Amino acid sequence: MSNRSFTPCAMASAFVTVALWGSVARAEPVVPDFSAATFVPGAPIDNRYFPLVPGTVFRYEAELVDPDEPGEDPEEVVLEDFVSFNTVVVNGVVAREVVAKEFIDGLLVEDTRDWFAQDTAGNVWYLGELSTEFEYDDEGNQIGSSTEGSWRAGENGAQAGFIMPVNPTVGFNYFQEHAPNDQAMDHATIVGLDETVTVPAGTFNDVLDTTESSTINPDEFEHKFYAPGVGRVLIEEDFVDGVAVNSIPLVEVTVIPLPPAVIPGLASVGAIVLTTGYRRLRRR
Repeated sequence: MSNRSFTPCAMASAFVTVALWGSVARAEPVVPDFSAATFVPGAPIDNRYFPLVPGTVFRYEAELVDPDEPGEDPEEVVLEDFVSFNTVVVNGVVAREVVAKEFIDGLLVEDTRDWFAQDTAGNVWYLGELSTEFEYDDEGNQIGSSTEGSWRAGENGAQAGFIMPVNPTVGFNYFQEHAPNDQAMDHATIVGLDETVTVPAGTFNDVLDTTESSTINPDEFEHKFYAPGVGRVLIEEDFVDGVAVNSIPLVEVTVIPLPPAVIPGLASVGAIVLTTGYRRLRRR
């Protein structure tokens, strides 16, 4: 078992994990066999590593440096994922909408609606996204936007993929999205199941570790860590010589307005804050 703690420029990536990524990434990722008949409308998403309870907000914060420009000032990045109360029918399946926002130095740079659903076996599927990226000038004025990379399962040749399998095993390599006509081809490989991760939101054991990349940009990848009963708690990216230059940790989980007892695992997280209204803090 390995232990990971967040620091502003985390140097905790295990070289064995990176080696494993290199060995399994050469295998073609699996495109999961999708059938709308395996979903029940309104079924909860309670996968151990990817629970989505409506009204939950996950907040992540970091100061990121450009590995190619080490002398530049770091960027303040804030991600906020809000599990909304909205559902959207995608490819015949009722999907939960998650509103994911990303801010850099206080400016909204990405606003995404992600759609997820859990089948009767317990796998959580990624059914698409409507993503808008914003461009700004040096004075912070918005000068453009783009929805490139948005996709929807069942349209334009796009297929849904797993965001989290029900029985994860080390080495399993699977597409999360398979939309070549929309330039969305992300896939993940499970590289660990017993990590210990410490972030501002707390210390988590039995954490699942994935490497995530794209067939479009195969040389770029991230590590993402998912804690049982909570979900994603840490992102590591911008690897140099096998070491993550940047890390983005979970700093707070806010439950609105459901009591923590309805969310197994979250009730024991010290960083939880209960409120009666959605606080616009901030991004999937």
